Amino acid sequence: MNAAKRVGVEAVGWLLVVAGIAALILPGPGLLMVFGGLAILSQQYEWAERRLAPIKFRALKGAAESVETIPRLVVSVFGVLVLFAAGALWIWQPPAPEWWPLSDAWWLPGGIATAATQIASGFIALALIVYSYRRFHGDPDAVAKLEADLEQADADASWGDD
Repeated sequence: MNAAKRVGVEAVGWLLVVAGIAALILPGPGLLMVFGGLAILSQQYEWAERRLAPIKFRALKGAAESVETIPRLVVSVFGVLVLFAAGALWIWQPPAPEWWPLSDAWWLPGGIATAATQIASGFIALALIVYSYRRFHGDPDAVAKLEADLEQADADASWGDD
């Protein structure tokens, strides 16, 4: 791998990891981005490869649990609708209401960039819900299968350490 390609791949991997960590507390698919960044970094670093299995398990377990029951599915879809509504509100940019205690400059900060990220996060979340529903809904043993896969990955990793 030539140096420019390696630096580019590494930069994308680290960017995804940092953005994913930020998205764990901000709107966005944090675990998915961290997983994607580690998957890219695992091409060059063994430590990143070792951390993929637990993150993949947690992300897939969360996906399976989010569509496990109809109320959870409804809450997940409601969250997507809230993201779309927030994006629309930021695009609309209504004036600050009378009850707003801060300066008008602090009402809906970020403008169109914030709206775009909220709407993009809504589409990503919707795609993940559809994926999760198709893969996990109606399969009560889905989480147990994921745990077995994680244990097998751990066993395979420890086998290579000896």
